[in-house]
Amino acid sequence: MVKLSPMEEQRLLVKVSKLYYEEGLSQDDIILRLNLSRSKISRLLQQARDEGIVQITVNTPNRLFSELETRLEKLFGLYEAIVVETHAGDSQENIIRGLGVAAAGYLERSVGTTTTIGISWGSTLHGMVAALHSNRLPKTKVVQIIGGLGQPEAEVHATDLCHRLARSLGSQLTLLPAPGIVSTEQARDVLLADLFIQRAMSMFDHLDIAFVGIGTPAPESLLGSILSRAELDALLQNGAVGDIALRFFDIQGQPVQSEIDQRVIGITFAQLKRTRRVVGISGGAEKFQSVLGALRGKLINVLITDSINAEKLLQ
Repeated sequence: MVKLSPMEEQRLLVKVSKLYYEEGLSQDDIILRLNLSRSKISRLLQQARDEGIVQITVNTPNRLFSELETRLEKLFGLYEAIVVETHAGDSQENIIRGLGVAAAGYLERSVGTTTTIGISWGSTLHGMVAALHSNRLPKTKVVQIIGGLGQPEAEVHATDLCHRLARSLGSQLTLLPAPGIVSTEQARDVLLADLFIQRAMSMFDHLDIAFVGIGTPAPESLLGSILSRAELDALLQNGAVGDIALRFFDIQGQPVQSEIDQRVIGITFAQLKRTRRVVGISGGAEKFQSVLGALRGKLINVLITDSINAEKLLQ
């Protein structure tokens, strides 16, 4: 093709851009219309974007928070952040429901045919499992990553969550047949000798993705039904602001050492950090510090939270 004058080059740039972006013609249609090669059209379209003749914008619909999500991802080095709309005065139940729906959507698009999924316990995970659609993934594995906590019949109990998750996915199930915390280190050692418990815990090093709640060591929280007031006070005095699967951390995300660690039957921080994706699901005003600590400590690399917490985290 003969070299065009700057004016004719500009004219051609505009014509190709209008045909492609405004009239919706395909590159094949433009080839026929203008008698240009495919490589020439591709180059012109790229040049039009580079020179600002074509400016592409993505308009985010209301109730989506792509800018907040992008800023969170960059600030905390996350694979992904998902922000759910909330308003001042929303009940914790409504926040949990919204987080659960978002987490279910993330799980359904993230899990492949042979994924090994770890799941802990808690109300947000209950919300996630409740929002799942039925699937058929017989080679996918669901693994309980902390022993049972609280009343066995409770919907937030780890064993019940695992049963329901595996049923929804149509997947294989590996339960951890033990309490999540026992009274003494010696009792824990006895249980760890059990072959079924060993088999379940051996799966912790082979998880592709883990879904975890982020707790707060407060008497009015779920942890208040698991630990005594004296144990919670001791954790708070040592700087604990949150936990993942009964492993406690401070505002910088550093582990808070306590004798509780020696009584827990479940995944460790070291094993979580070796997991490719750890999805933390948490929201509500009382969870701000625990979410911040988990992010600072790189204990999670995917975050699903509410819009009010997201704004605070960026401050």
